[in-house]
Amino acid sequence: MTVTAPLSTAVPRPARSQTLLIRPWADEVIDALGFDPRSNYVEKYWLGVLGPSTTWLLRRLAADLEASPAGFELDLAETAHRLGLGARLGRDAPFVRALTRCVQFGMARHEGRDALGVRRKLPPLNRRQLMRMPPSLQAEHERWQDAERVRPEVDRLRQRSRRLALSLLELGEDLEATERQLLRWRFHPALAREAAAWAWDRHRAALAAAEQTAAG
Repeated sequence: MTVTAPLSTAVPRPARSQTLLIRPWADEVIDALGFDPRSNYVEKYWLGVLGPSTTWLLRRLAADLEASPAGFELDLAETAHRLGLGARLGRDAPFVRALTRCVQFGMARHEGRDALGVRRKLPPLNRRQLMRMPPSLQAEHERWQDAERVRPEVDRLRQRSRRLALSLLELGEDLEATERQLLRWRFHPALAREAAAWAWDRHRAALAAAEQTAAG
């Protein structure tokens, strides 16, 4: 696959195949405070920044990383076709441009010749990105921020602890190790226990769904 984007953002070229190894890009801060690519926040606010092809690609990768937390081989032509971008993989192909935009916007990074690390959560928009939005969308985002500021602190801590717990489990920790790590991060013991249990149930359900899909 030939790509003409700048070296710092060009997508790695697989040496002998049309696949790319996708790995989770672990980031404690963004994993805790960011937004799932399939979330309402990303659909409302990131879509106009990233573009529809890149947004849909990140949604697809998030779902696949949920099913394969350690990483997986991405079939480039098949994925492009599934996203409605055609199977062409030339330097100007829509799918190649979507991959490159993932790197340009910091949603993915190079990890060797044939691999990309991909964020499982997207950060909030920065000020420069917000200023490029239509005024109506800027106002809507500001109202959303105001609502977040007045939300009770315990709700924010619960959400953060759950996100961290789920990230730890996806990285291979077990239930007890996850709870211990939350305690090291100084979460209240009751909150750490609740978050670890919640994440454990969700993680097991995702694995069971993935196994059922593979078997079916």
